[in-house]
Amino acid sequence: MAAGGGGAKVDEVVLAPHPARDQLPNVSFCITSPPPWPEAILLGFQHYIVMLGTTVIIATALVPQMGGGNAEKAQVIQTLLFVAGLNTLLQTMFGTRLPAVIGTSYTYVAPTISIILSGRWSDPDPIARFKKTMRAIQGALIIASTIQIILGFSGLWRNVARCLSPLSAVPLVALAGFGLYEFGFPGVARCVEIGLPQLILLVVLSQYISRLMHSGRNIFGRFSVLISVAIVWIYAHILTLRTLSNGVHRPG
Repeated sequence: MAAGGGGAKVDEVVLAPHPARDQLPNVSFCITSPPPWPEAILLGFQHYIVMLGTTVIIATALVPQMGGGNAEKAQVIQTLLFVAGLNTLLQTMFGTRLPAVIGTSYTYVAPTISIILSGRWSDPDPIARFKKTMRAIQGALIIASTIQIILGFSGLWRNVARCLSPLSAVPLVALAGFGLYEFGFPGVARCVEIGLPQLILLVVLSQYISRLMHSGRNIFGRFSVLISVAIVWIYAHILTLRTLSNGVHRPG
């Protein structure tokens, strides 16, 4: 700010936000310095692919236990995708405005399974059992989300979060994620020729290649999912053509 000698005139100097790398180490973008639009679209699509996989896995694992079939599974997946898009739109306009897709949470998988296994919703008709169990799950989720809203707006959770350290938070997140391995890895085992190369390539690109190639844009680290999916997709297409040329049909 600069003041004139003969009056109270004050000139405001608007300072540009500091780059993200000056604010936090190993951070390339933040809310005040977002990526360019082409890169943001690719990163958003990559995030959507990751979220879509978890959404399908959770619905595929839970709906059959509730008595539902393929039609009910498709309805649950469609509902989850619609709610995820609505929540993402709301949080980007009125919430934290973080570049994240609000997807299905692992935290509610264990309580949902306990509700499904409860004998209170047993019914000879599988569809009727599915509807009763879904109503119970929806009611429990409404109550749980209401409690989270109260904790968030009241500021109580902010005081609790100050007492949490990475040593206590990381095991909680890891255990919630490891609980889905029993649902995801059987699918990989059914087509290990595709699933295992995808996992290995993803780890190599994100953890090793990105560190060996010191580039400013860090393409392999940011787009490891898209690159690995594209490579394995081409690899799967070659295997399919090879199988068809040999006249052998394998379900995959």
